[in-house]
Formats: sequence, C-alpha cells, structure tokens
Amino acid sequence: MRNLSRDAVLGGAIDIADTSEKRRVGLLRHERLAEGEGLWIVPCESVHTFFMKFAIDLVYVDKKKRVRKVRRAVPPWRLSACLSAHSILELPAGTIERTGTRPGDELSIEKLS
Repeated sequence: MRNLSRDAVLGGAIDIADTSEKRRVGLLRHERLAEGEGLWIVPCESVHTFFMKFAIDLVYVDKKKRVRKVRRAVPPWRLSACLSAHSILELPAGTIERTGTRPGDELSIEKLS
C-alpha cells in the first residue's frame, strides 16, 4: 500500500479482509502489528478496537482510493467511523505520522505476486 501523494509506503504486508468472517475477526488474534503490516478491510466504514491488545492507526479510504479521514493511535475499547469511506486500513500506531498521510492523499494498492 503506497501513498502516492507523499511518495511513502504505508505497508508492504497488508492482509485483505474481504469476507464477512475475515472482517469479523480482524486483528483480534494479533498481539501487535510490526511496521509494514496491516489489514485492509473492504468494504467498511466503521471499526471498533474492543478486545484488542494494542493501539492502531486508521486510514479511511473512498472508492477512488483517496484518504477521507485518519485517526492516530486509536487505543483499545474505542469506536471510529467515516460514513464516506468505502474501506479502512488498520496500521501500526505511528504509521500515519511517519508517512505524513492526510485526508485527500491518493493511495495505490499493489499486489505482490
């Protein structure tokens, strides 16, 4: 996942949660996320961090792969939503700050073969 507007990599090991089961489980089984890891939830406009063990950054993305909203270091036991989003990237806390990602940025999703 690359931020084209900032020429920055958000993550090189992003899993895709594109089924009901994958979206339901999300990151609940993870103890942490390493830099470069993440979860792209498609489709999705809201998430919760109930029962999670660590804080995460959230990047809300529309259908045109534009960032609609960002939330930094969302701790466990929180809710967050963006009704104009089509999908959400869950990333290690600090990724938004490190990459300078802001609303309006254009993202590129590249599949590794």
